[in-house]
Amino acid sequence: NEHRAEGLHDNERIEFLGDAVLELVATKHLYHACPDKDEGEMTSFRSALVKGKHLAEIATSLGLGEYLFLSKGEEKSGGREKDYILANTVEALIGAIYLDQGREAAEIFIETFILVRLDEIIENGLHIDAKSSFQEIAQEKEDATPHYEIIKEEGPDHDKKFTMGAYINTELI
Repeated sequence: NEHRAEGLHDNERIEFLGDAVLELVATKHLYHACPDKDEGEMTSFRSALVKGKHLAEIATSLGLGEYLFLSKGEEKSGGREKDYILANTVEALIGAIYLDQGREAAEIFIETFILVRLDEIIENGLHIDAKSSFQEIAQEKEDATPHYEIIKEEGPDHDKKFTMGAYINTELI
C-alpha cells in the first residue's frame, strides 16, 4: 500500500498464477522423471519441491530479497529474510516469467533453479513428512493411530504459538 503512488501493487495475483505454473511443471517433470514411483511418492516429492522452505532457499540463493518493495514495518521486522515472503516472491517471479515470456521460459526457470534439487531432496529424505512417518511407525510398532492435543497456547491472537502433544493411546510421546 505504501508504494501504490509508484504504480506498484502487491504480488498476490501473480503469485497465485506462479504457484499454479510451478505445480503443473513439477508434476509433469515428476511424471516423466519417476516412472517407477507411485502417485503417493510423487506427491511427496512435489510437496518437497514446492514447499515454502525450499522456495525460500532458492530466493535467497538468487538474492531476490534485495529487490522487494516492503512496507516500513515489514522492512524493520526483517521481511527480506522471512521464508514466507521469499517463497511467495519465487512464485510471483514464476508468474511474471510465464506472462512475459511464456510457458517454455517459465519451465526452463523452474527446471534450472527448483527441479534440479530433486535428487538432493530424495537423498536427504526431505520429502518425508515427519507426522506421516510418526503415524506409520506407531501403527507398525504399536498397532495404534496417534492423536494430537494442544498442550499449551501462548501469545496474542494474531501470532499464537501452540505446543502440541503426540499421543499413542494415552501416553504422551
